[in-house]
Amino acid sequence: MKKALLALSLAAAISGCTSVESATVGSNEVSATGGEAVAVVQATSLGLTFFFHLVDAVTSDLDEVVNKLLVGEAKAMGATKVDLKYASTTPRHGIWAVFALPMIINIIGTPSSSAVGLAVK
Repeated sequence: MKKALLALSLAAAISGCTSVESATVGSNEVSATGGEAVAVVQATSLGLTFFFHLVDAVTSDLDEVVNKLLVGEAKAMGATKVDLKYASTTPRHGIWAVFALPMIINIIGTPSSSAVGLAVK
């Protein structure tokens, strides 16, 4: 039983964690630049790296969060573009690689990225 639980935990950690949340909005209630607002979309991704972020087991960066998750969800909701409101990612270079948290001698790192935008028609 312990081996099965360990294997399940390892598989979940390696597969990474992503979350995409959306809420439809009325175009007369929310204003968007460049068109009619359809929805508010939020995307978050958690990755897994090793050895000062040099080896990516599961990637989590702005490219994945904005282009794949955020824009993909907006297009699935019928939008033609996204009015990006916020984007953030964990710094992975320079001094940030040395003093990253959790600091288990910097062997394991968990970078995260998130983005929020308005889906626009």
